[in-house]
Amino acid sequence: MHKIPVTVITGFLGAGKTTLVRNLLQNNQGRRIAVVVNEFGEVGIDAELLRSCQVCDDETENTATLDTNIIELTNGCLCCTVQEEFLPTMQELLKRSDRLDCILIETSGLALPKPLVQAFRWPTIRTGATVDGVITVVDCEAVANGQFASDLDALEAQRQADPNLEHETPIEELFEDQLACADLVLLTKCDRVDAATQTRVETWLHKELPSHVKIIPCKDGAISADVLLGFNAAVEDNLESRPSHHDTEEEHEHDDGITSVCISADRAFEATALVAKLEKLVQEQEIYRIKGFVEVPNKPMRLVLQGVGARFEHFYDRPWQVSEPRQTRLVFIGKDLDRGAIEAAIH
Repeated sequence: MHKIPVTVITGFLGAGKTTLVRNLLQNNQGRRIAVVVNEFGEVGIDAELLRSCQVCDDETENTATLDTNIIELTNGCLCCTVQEEFLPTMQELLKRSDRLDCILIETSGLALPKPLVQAFRWPTIRTGATVDGVITVVDCEAVANGQFASDLDALEAQRQADPNLEHETPIEELFEDQLACADLVLLTKCDRVDAATQTRVETWLHKELPSHVKIIPCKDGAISADVLLGFNAAVEDNLESRPSHHDTEEEHEHDDGITSVCISADRAFEATALVAKLEKLVQEQEIYRIKGFVEVPNKPMRLVLQGVGARFEHFYDRPWQVSEPRQTRLVFIGKDLDRGAIEAAIH
């Protein structure tokens, strides 16, 4: 039986995984791709970004299967989110295998790649899918600064909420695990460092990687699908050659202090003023991540806003659709968040 090839895209939060996936959907070169996104929070903002790409506009007559959270696109692609368990989502996708050429799985910011790959040994998945390759996305600027990611506080918060990440040096060891499992490394944000620094980062990474694993600089997710797909690695059958620091670890309890708050407002905000309020709010509360959409006065376009730690970026992604409410929606991820204080601060 023909197995659907699955590409796992891993890397720390803020490295550029979602940008890469969005680019693949927009430039699928005729491939029928299913994208699986696992996002922490009440609202899957990353999934909303994916649905807003060129192939996912309203004119494609999307229909949603609400019970599985799968969005069907008329060009043959699918967008879906894992809201509870991974296995049921994969089973639903495999029911549609005759309409798919490949599956992309974007892991959450601190997910261990190896346990995910091991899931493809389950009999209910193994017969229908195989891990074609693991792509690790690395933030060049962060590595140059010795941090691995742009906001270590946010990474530490995710570590506390992940049962697989209870160990003494979680960030360094997890980064090593991501590299050890990779078939290809994409180096992002190279435009934020000079050429000598980029060379230094690449030299260091080569020392950490198996000799056959290549490093490719990538800006704004712009890389051909022909480079990322078609490794035919059958990773689930070759896990012994991809050692992990966490191969023998037992599960631990989640840290219930890590929460998410979703704020909706039927009003418009000036982007600069809103970011100033959010920057102040981040100093007052333990907020690690902010993502969402903003209605801007007198603008027909929807503003996408993302914040990691104290760093914010925003851009207009598409016009508001006639059928959707022009509403500001933000998701805040952090520790012991005060919803009332957040609402008061931004209104």
